[in-house]
Amino acid sequence: MCRRVTMLAIAVFVAACASAPVSGPPMRIGDPLPGLTSAELARFNAGKAVFQRTFDAAHGLGPLFNSTRCAECHEQPAVGGVGKGEVGGDDTEVHASKFTNNQCDELAKQGGPVFRQHATQGDPPPIPADANIGRRTTPALFGFGLIDTIPDAEILKGVGHAGGRAARLPDGRLGRFGRKATDATLSEFSAAAFTVEQGIEVPAELSPADRDLTVDFIRFLAPPDRPPQRHRGGHVFQRIGCVDCHTPSMKTGTSS
Repeated sequence: MCRRVTMLAIAVFVAACASAPVSGPPMRIGDPLPGLTSAELARFNAGKAVFQRTFDAAHGLGPLFNSTRCAECHEQPAVGGVGKGEVGGDDTEVHASKFTNNQCDELAKQGGPVFRQHATQGDPPPIPADANIGRRTTPALFGFGLIDTIPDAEILKGVGHAGGRAARLPDGRLGRFGRKATDATLSEFSAAAFTVEQGIEVPAELSPADRDLTVDFIRFLAPPDRPPQRHRGGHVFQRIGCVDCHTPSMKTGTSS
């Protein structure tokens, strides 16, 4: 692909998951964050229903799409998780781009950079023969809501340390989500997934209310509970220098 991965954004994800508070009995993968109010828990469950909703052409799907529902690509080991990752499967996203005159061409006029694998009518656009093709499996969304609440200042502490750099969007905001840290907020990241992966536009084909419920489902998904041997692994992680790039913990702020 044409752009370098923003390593700081990846470190943020690891740190956010590692620093989540754990109390009471161990949580199961896919559980909501502990301590939610009854209203927040209701939004989590309602958002999960939208996340699992199957769309068709009569209800906004397409014209190009990779999957008919969010949960089809985020399914293991629970709703909100990773995809199965089969080669050619719906949860393996196909990216293509090429260099032209020493510049990155994301092939937008040909259907890129994400080449959808299905169309509601006919066939999806073919990938140009001279394109560079990459395949990406879907990420797990557990703990993503924590990333949304990390203050900018906390992220910027890592700039310049062990090569860390922040992803700055054209409007000056920090990029936090996406393979290339191209989205500043969880809401923008989720809305883009509806558009790119399912061809569903907000508000024309999905109500803002249902979009917001989906965002809250992801926002309230708890990070994985660390196993009992985490302390031994944590010591090794620190001893061999992994913490130089992967910050062990970061403080979150107030969710908006």
